[in-house]
Amino acid sequence: MKTEVIFLKGKPKGSAGQASIFDFARPYLRYFIIGPMFKVIEAIFELIVPLVMADIINQGIYASDRGFILRRGGVLLLLAAVGLSCTLVCQIVASKTSQGMGTDLRRALMKKVTELSHAELDLFGTPSLTQRITTDVNQIQLAVAMVIRLLIRAPFLAVGAAVMACTIDAGLSLVLFALIPLLALVLWFVMSRTIPIHRTNQKRLDGISRLVRENLSGARVIRAFSRQKSEEKRFDNAADEYAVTAARAGILSALLNPITTLIMNTGVLLLIALGALRVDSGHLTQGELVAFVNYISQISIAVVVVASVVGIFTRASASLTRVFELLNTEISVTEAAGALPVQSASDAPAVELRNVSFGYTPERNVLTDISFTLPRGATVGIIGGTGSGKSTLAALIMRFYDPAGGQIFVNGCDIKQVTLSSLRHTIAIVPQRPALVSGTIASNLRWAKSDASEDKLREALSIAQADDFVERRGGLESSVEQNGGNLSGGQKQRLSVARALLSRPEILILDDSSSALDAGTDYRMREAIRRELPDTTLLMITQRAGSILNADMIIVLDGGRIAGIGSHSELLCSCTVYREICRSQNISVPGGEEK
Repeated sequence: MKTEVIFLKGKPKGSAGQASIFDFARPYLRYFIIGPMFKVIEAIFELIVPLVMADIINQGIYASDRGFILRRGGVLLLLAAVGLSCTLVCQIVASKTSQGMGTDLRRALMKKVTELSHAELDLFGTPSLTQRITTDVNQIQLAVAMVIRLLIRAPFLAVGAAVMACTIDAGLSLVLFALIPLLALVLWFVMSRTIPIHRTNQKRLDGISRLVRENLSGARVIRAFSRQKSEEKRFDNAADEYAVTAARAGILSALLNPITTLIMNTGVLLLIALGALRVDSGHLTQGELVAFVNYISQISIAVVVVASVVGIFTRASASLTRVFELLNTEISVTEAAGALPVQSASDAPAVELRNVSFGYTPERNVLTDISFTLPRGATVGIIGGTGSGKSTLAALIMRFYDPAGGQIFVNGCDIKQVTLSSLRHTIAIVPQRPALVSGTIASNLRWAKSDASEDKLREALSIAQADDFVERRGGLESSVEQNGGNLSGGQKQRLSVARALLSRPEILILDDSSSALDAGTDYRMREAIRRELPDTTLLMITQRAGSILNADMIIVLDGGRIAGIGSHSELLCSCTVYREICRSQNISVPGGEEK
């Protein structure tokens, strides 16, 4: 059989626009037919084996016919060989299908994650997203393999063995049918109680992943405050909660096999006792009784397999819910139908906000009724206390979130009516927390422009005042660890600025991106940006008034509202909040009563 794995491109859609597991199974439909078909063939041959054994006992051993025994032994070997071949084919098909569907699911999940807006990312959280892409998909893969290998085979074998037993002795088979309701009751009891537990456990596993991530990323802070013991206690509590619920699910699942085995073995003992009486009365031969017991054993094995598969399916059911909860999540920030690229109208302001309001929750606004206009090529500072909404404002301009009210325009275009890619090529942002990936300095910088030459890279580094330390570290090909772990805070900030500058954006947002720099480096970097990118609109978000004293315009935020707009000298006269900020930072404030 030629190996072939089909991978879906993007997220499939169901009839109602909702993805389902059937959409991912559809490309493998023939495998879902071929695999069980070969398993059914194997089961048919397995059902023939007791009849052959009965012939060997009744006609071979009883008559001491060695030739007959050898011929029937050859038939048994042939049945075993055919069964093994069918099993191998089914195993290959199950492996291809489960791994292929798992890859398709991971690709669709990863595509979905990259499309999520910041609101959905905040809702799910990084640990939960990681668990859904890894652990939950692994559970689904295992369930898919079991569907192909055992879902048809085990019930078919159980029913087939029951039918064959009935053909041997219908009266004796009544004992079997008395056991079926008991087995069904046990299966229902275990499934109804373990599925909710597995769903709860997946959420607790998300919590454990979050704690691990926090402890790894904040290891230095934890050690600095000697919080190792308390963090260990937090982790122990979370692990204990997970262990308790996992143990409950494990105990319930563990009861399944012994209870079903007990029921079936009790039935076997009863059948052997009754069968012996039937042999004595001449209604059954010894070979038929052996065949009957073999069929009961096959039913018992099939029931045990079903019990094991039930445990796998209960865990997969919880994982399936979580995976498709993510895949079917509506994205709050999407491109409008017929969206066009951002146009560069020379007569339009670079950025304009009209009565913009926004809150991370409906109950509380972070920004309220924000309106201002940024001229093209201007240097604009945004200042305010912690929690005043400065970074949120930058996120709204980048359209990481959509405002609850009002409109935002870039180059005269409503940002809801333009493509997201063109908007984010027009605007470059350097966030508060620099984000670097493992690789080299060059590979990190080329995120902004993949085909940038070394000369362009060095030019961007020079403007960002990063060329000196890059050369000391070994040049552009020097390594960068995950999240810039081998760099200082100031070095990471300067590399982030250089990356943003590489694309020569029309609008550059520096979101407190020089907080780790000394005043001299900060000043030289700002001067270099203004000198080398004179046409770029520069929006500097900061808590240091000294960084924006010479800005063309300063916007002061206080409690999510605009407290004042103007130049440094104008705000000293008109804005109490700005005067207090300057006074607290030892910036000269002329005397006189504030207006």
